[in-house]
Amino acid sequence: MDPFLLTVWVVRLLFLGLLYLFLFRIAKALVGDLRAAAREPGAELGRLVVVQSPAGEPEEGTSLALDAIATIGRDVNNAIVVEDMFASAEHAILTFRGRAWYIEDLGSTNGTFVNGSPVEGVSPLGFGDVIQVGQVRLRLERPRADRSRR
Repeated sequence: MDPFLLTVWVVRLLFLGLLYLFLFRIAKALVGDLRAAAREPGAELGRLVVVQSPAGEPEEGTSLALDAIATIGRDVNNAIVVEDMFASAEHAILTFRGRAWYIEDLGSTNGTFVNGSPVEGVSPLGFGDVIQVGQVRLRLERPRADRSRR
């Protein structure tokens, strides 16, 4: 057999093997995320505490329980509604993936900030981080032990 033809076949098989490995890793990550999100329906995964709200809605000190996906904005269809003239109707989205929180700005006019830095694309969050949407500041905290909602 021609050595060149043999080399082409080996390269093809290696490429195919790497492609299948890549697809397997993606499928495994997606299944893990789905299992984490569906482990306990209604379980609190985290909460946002209102640190500052000049317009008064939501009130400062309010604790808001989070689901695996939570949208933030002025529109009443959001999971977290903020009455602030500098917030967009659909401002940002929080997602819980695996064991971590992520935030993404949804093309808002004034932007979304985490600890004073603008959010670009999908950014990871840690417990204790402060999210700013318009003039409203929210701190991400761990879920309560008793899982009660306020």
